[in-house]
Amino acid sequence: MRVLVVDDQAALAEGLRVGLEAEGMAVDVASNGVDALWRTREGSYDVVVLDIMLPGMSGYAVCRSMRGGGDWTPVIMLTAKDGDWDQVEALDTGADDYLTKPFSFAVLLARLRALVRRGARERPVVLEAGDLRLDPAARRVYRGDQPVELTSREFAVLEFLMRNAGRVVTKREVLDGVWNDDFEGDPNIVEVYVRHLRNKVDRPFGRESIVTMRGAGYRLEARGG
Repeated sequence: MRVLVVDDQAALAEGLRVGLEAEGMAVDVASNGVDALWRTREGSYDVVVLDIMLPGMSGYAVCRSMRGGGDWTPVIMLTAKDGDWDQVEALDTGADDYLTKPFSFAVLLARLRALVRRGARERPVVLEAGDLRLDPAARRVYRGDQPVELTSREFAVLEFLMRNAGRVVTKREVLDGVWNDDFEGDPNIVEVYVRHLRNKVDRPFGRESIVTMRGAGYRLEARGG
């Protein structure tokens, strides 16, 4: 396993390097965000251990730039920032896991192994289908350069469809993915929200991206209609 450790605390970074190498891993160390991003572009890593508060470029920015450049190497944020919204921002910018300092080295090792087992799966920060774009972190939707205003539930339905672009999803799948497990209302509520979405993201732009597959469900065209 080849690991990049990014932390500006020299003693901690060195301790991690020694500990990980003792476990048979190959370890590179970067002390700032700019160097870290350069190393991810020039090298090949199985996982990146990334601090958030870094000189030059924050861990958030490093992770966002990696994902924006198509680098899906697993990233675990290792940081003293322990607020809920710190974790939300880290995960929304593309991190795979989050561990706060002080931490257990044994737990870090277990999480690194778990991330490597999962592999570098594509997890785009911004979802795209043709010129239809959805940014989950910023809660914004665009058709081309034109912003589209959606309610929170419309946004959730569209996000579910875009995460499954090109695949037929049933009403039940949409309900399970967007509504909670206790929902006992009319499943046709999905039709209502699909109609709202068509009136907002398709028809005003002359598109037909959300297709009804009669008797099966819905498919959002991967190319955006």
